[in-house]
Amino acid sequence: MAMQDMPGASPWTQRLLAIYGALVLFFLMLPTVIVIPMSFSDSQYLEFPPTSWSLRWYREYFGSSAWMSATWTSLLVAVLTTLLATPLGTLAAYGMHCTSDRIRNALQLLVLMPVVVPSILVAVGVFHLYAIVDLNYSITGLVLAHTALAVPFVIITVLSSLNNYDMTQEMAARSMGASRPQAFLGITLPQIRFSVLTGAFLAFITSLDEVVVAKFISGGENATITRRMFNALRDQIDPTIAAISTCLIVVSVLALAAVQIFGARGKGST
Repeated sequence: MAMQDMPGASPWTQRLLAIYGALVLFFLMLPTVIVIPMSFSDSQYLEFPPTSWSLRWYREYFGSSAWMSATWTSLLVAVLTTLLATPLGTLAAYGMHCTSDRIRNALQLLVLMPVVVPSILVAVGVFHLYAIVDLNYSITGLVLAHTALAVPFVIITVLSSLNNYDMTQEMAARSMGASRPQAFLGITLPQIRFSVLTGAFLAFITSLDEVVVAKFISGGENATITRRMFNALRDQIDPTIAAISTCLIVVSVLALAAVQIFGARGKGST
């Protein structure tokens, strides 16, 4: 809600809220503000502010076969997770929206379990399950585990959009002979496109940033970048971590920008 839309709020209240919001944003952005300059330092240690500037640690990162292998593994898993979690979460949200309130509330509690349960418990459970079906340290295992973690974010995002959507439009299309899938794909989906893209973005970021489950079930040639970063921080504070973190920030920002661009185009065409 914009400040000018707050009825009864005095100018001092609006200023205080604006200052409070700015402080919160600054607090959230502070780690990013610190990490990015450190990635351009020439020092062998993490230092802020840098005393000298260099691309040394970016050359170390892009020139390392181990880091590059982990990076491509993470990107592959994140893309596959997004492609799997987005349609699954969208269809699940649509199904939940079309059920009764009692069933929908029960399903929402079930859907939120992967988010509510501590990650370490999920990781231990997945590790033991994968040990039985021989999926540990495999791309397939990583994609399935990350999909289970990402689907709730897609469901929540799409469901919130469906709650504000007028289903009579879809019903009108079905009354004119369209099947339910045709009505959903032709009428409903274009109007909730932005929420679907937002859910896809959240699924991508969830997979790319996930470390706890990956620590248990990834390794060897299929180790993720977050697992290697965690191991590097445990064994030695390597400034290459700052360069990798900066690259991950850039990837996340570009993905968010793509969502905003395509979402705006979708709104403009509807």
